[in-house]
Order: sequence, then structure tokens, then C-alpha cells
Amino acid sequence: MRKLLFLFTILALALCAQDAQPPAGGGGGRGAGGGRAGGRGPAKNLKVLTEEELIGGAMRQAATGLGVMCTYCHNATDFASDEVPAKVTARAMFAMVKDLNGKFPDGKAHVTCYTCHRGAEMPLTAPPAGAGREGGAGGGGRGRGGPPQE
Repeated sequence: MRKLLFLFTILALALCAQDAQPPAGGGGGRGAGGGRAGGRGPAKNLKVLTEEELIGGAMRQAATGLGVMCTYCHNATDFASDEVPAKVTARAMFAMVKDLNGKFPDGKAHVTCYTCHRGAEMPLTAPPAGAGREGGAGGGGRGRGGPPQE
């Protein structure tokens, strides 16, 4: 099942990353008002990410990290629009990730969307129920430094 889900995610991302074919009348891209016009023009409404980060795959990494398609955050006809609330949240998350990575002296990306989300729309805020009770670190379900459980 995991292999099928992984394959589906890869195929979905490949479809999302393709440029749209221009209509017969010329033009092209992702709709009347927005985005990078199929990758052939300046991005619109950038507030946190740079054009270079977009070209470097920031959107693809975010979609993979959350296991979602582009339209989870973007209006399908106007990628520059902020009408989808998830886009505003994503922008704050990109700012947080940039801030965290900026604190590492080596200049590498140590934190990504996947660091917390692990391929899910909502990151877990606590371990799943029953995690660590059997065979986990600390043995016997004691955890770190806790009293022995009977």
C-alpha cells in the first residue's frame, strides 16, 4: 500500500510540475492573472520566497513535504491570488523555515516542510498513541529518566 501511495504521489507531482500547453491563440500558462505564466515570466505576488528559490524547486518540495497538489494552496486559475487560506499559512511556514535555516552557519537546508509534516497535511504534535511502549528507547516503556512502570 505504501508503494502504491508513493507511486501515486510521484505521478501527481510530475503532472503538477508540467507546463501547460499554450492555447491556439497564443499566450499560455496557468490562467488569466497569475503565477509565472507557465514558467515564462516573472512570478507575481512573491512575499517570502525569491524567484531563484521557486526555480530551485521550493514549491515542489513543499508539495512533497505535505503530500498535496498545487491547488491545496493555490487558486487553480490564478496562482498569484491569496484567496486560499492555506497559501497564507504556507507563506508563514516558508518564512519560519528560512529563519531556522538561516541560523545554521553552514548555509545548508537543515529544516524543510517534510521535517514536521512527514508527507501529511497536518503535522503530528504528539507521538501516535502507543508509540514507544514496546521495544522503544529506554526499554519497558519508561521513556527517558522516568520512573519504572509496573
